[in-house]
Amino acid sequence: MHTEEFGKLLGKIVKDYQNHLEEELAPTLTTSQLSVLEVLEQNGQLKPSDLIPFLATTPAAVTMLLDRMEKAELIRRDRDEEDRRIVWISITEKGKAEADRGISIRHAYLDGVLSRISTHNQQLLVYLMGKISGIK
Repeated sequence: MHTEEFGKLLGKIVKDYQNHLEEELAPTLTTSQLSVLEVLEQNGQLKPSDLIPFLATTPAAVTMLLDRMEKAELIRRDRDEEDRRIVWISITEKGKAEADRGISIRHAYLDGVLSRISTHNQQLLVYLMGKISGIK
């Protein structure tokens, strides 16, 4: 079995990826904030509770994250006109620009990592990762 070796390599890859993104996104963005901005760009305005599955965190943590993002003018919160208990989250123009910047940083990093192997092996790696993750 290659379980131990796979675990070590996966841990290193994930750590390197996270460290690189956090460093390059700082000081205006975090990886969690980038995730929120991407979800908002893809889905339009959402309620805070709609973000929980995308972030794998608690409602309290989402609220704190959104507070920081609103203060940084990356998102806007608006009360529903018919039901004032509902708050809608939407991305601002500044948030869109930061999302684009974050996606460019991520793509550049991943392109650099993948350039170490041939195109054929890149396709094979993506295929195998899809099998492992259950995503087809």
